[in-house]
Amino acid sequence: MRHRRPPRPGTLPPGHTVELVTDEGAFAELAPQWRRLYGRCAAATPFQSHAWLLSWWRSYGSAGRLRLVLAREGGELVGAAPLTLVRRPVPALVPLGGAISDYGDVLLDDERGPDAVAALAAGLAAVARTALVDLREVRPGAAAERLYAHWHGPRHRLADSLCLELPALPMDELVARLPSAKARQRVRAQLRRLDALGVKGRPVLPDETEAALRRLLDLHRLQWRGRKVTGEHLRTRFREHLVRAVGPMVRSGDAVVTEFRMADEVVAVDVTLLAHRLAGGYLYGAHPRLRERKADVAVMLLDTCAEYARAPGRDALSLLRGNEPYKHHWRPEPVPNQRLLLARRRTAPLLAATVADAAARRRVKELLRRRAERKGSAGGGT
Repeated sequence: MRHRRPPRPGTLPPGHTVELVTDEGAFAELAPQWRRLYGRCAAATPFQSHAWLLSWWRSYGSAGRLRLVLAREGGELVGAAPLTLVRRPVPALVPLGGAISDYGDVLLDDERGPDAVAALAAGLAAVARTALVDLREVRPGAAAERLYAHWHGPRHRLADSLCLELPALPMDELVARLPSAKARQRVRAQLRRLDALGVKGRPVLPDETEAALRRLLDLHRLQWRGRKVTGEHLRTRFREHLVRAVGPMVRSGDAVVTEFRMADEVVAVDVTLLAHRLAGGYLYGAHPRLRERKADVAVMLLDTCAEYARAPGRDALSLLRGNEPYKHHWRPEPVPNQRLLLARRRTAPLLAATVADAAARRRVKELLRRRAERKGSAGGGT
């Protein structure tokens, strides 16, 4: 499906074309080409894989809002921006994947150089028209940074969610990085405890993936019963998305599902996502019996994820989004995601309004944080 309003003549590099896909069936048919491009984009994460994005669209997309901007050179796909149109708070093109994806990005062929970037930027500018391009959760070093650098219109960069990362090291070296002998002794004792309990993990086979994922979600619900939990993880649409997406990702090497057994009973299931440059634990479910037996689930999961992170080219073990205190025990490096805003001259007011809104939200969040600290201090002194 060609652009209804194509880029102006001369804005595309020689030999390049751009197109807009708005149909789910056409998106599904792109799988082989998408996979080739994904393999040539070293910054890509599994949240940009075809399986994840198509599944997300089928669970969360709104009819008529799909916007896939594609750039080709000689017919070969060299750039892709997987987006959807939203109307509020301002008209904007935002990445597919939404809040359940830790990283958003575009895909660019690393071997094609600046022409692929220029073609994708021209196509994106033509598609955006009266909408702002709002790229959320962009990891430092992502392909979207190349697009941002090339953009000729108004643009702005904001901070987004915080991710925490560890180096891709064996577990014994991660333990050695801990700040005190007491902390190191505690983790080693927990590893011995897991061995004594007979807890063993194994990657499930591709044809076992669906059953393992359903078990994961059942365990996840059980472990959080009566406590505050991310509500989306309990919804049918998320269950359908995860089962539909992760099976193909296991077969393609973009994910691994691990079952943990104790006395022949499955007591935990984990999904770890595998990117070119990092591995990251996405979601797990653990039976409360593990904690009752004084098994440290976080140590168990990190031990397994560290093994998956040790692959050629991978240099990071990502703890993904979230600044939870337990993650800081491991001395991770803070790696803030970015929000890249791209506008045309006609949409510059939308960009200004979005920047102002983000600043106001930051101020409110800071005020609430200070108020909570003052309340905590007052309560601690009584």
